[in-house]
Amino acid sequence: MLKRTCLATAILLGVAALANGLFMLASPVNWYFAVPGVTTTGPFNQHFLRDIGLIFLFVGTAFLVGTARPTWRVALWSAASLWLCGHALFHFWEVAVGICGPSALVRDFAAVTLPALISAVLALWSVSERGVRPGKESAATA
Repeated sequence: MLKRTCLATAILLGVAALANGLFMLASPVNWYFAVPGVTTTGPFNQHFLRDIGLIFLFVGTAFLVGTARPTWRVALWSAASLWLCGHALFHFWEVAVGICGPSALVRDFAAVTLPALISAVLALWSVSERGVRPGKESAATA
């Protein structure tokens, strides 16, 4: 049951990231004005939004491919989680240094912090499910 839940969650996260990335690439202006709070982070920059859109495509692909290819799961989900967690931590940093008010964390929780937390849980689960232990060979690779 846990495995099915984790895989389903990874699929959902992957599809959401792909959809977000495609929206950013296909219509950066509409994305910029559609996502709450984005307009307060700086002026519209089509190149920057499309760069980030590509990252979301890679993140979404990593979760979907990792779901289908268990031997690649730890690496793909961990890499995607590192970016999502770094992105969330950057939002916390902006509040800590006064760029944004604390209300930005509440506003951004569902789109930034929650996916980062979910991705971290999925990456940790993929490590434990594979039996990978630091300094030890996993049962799958032995």
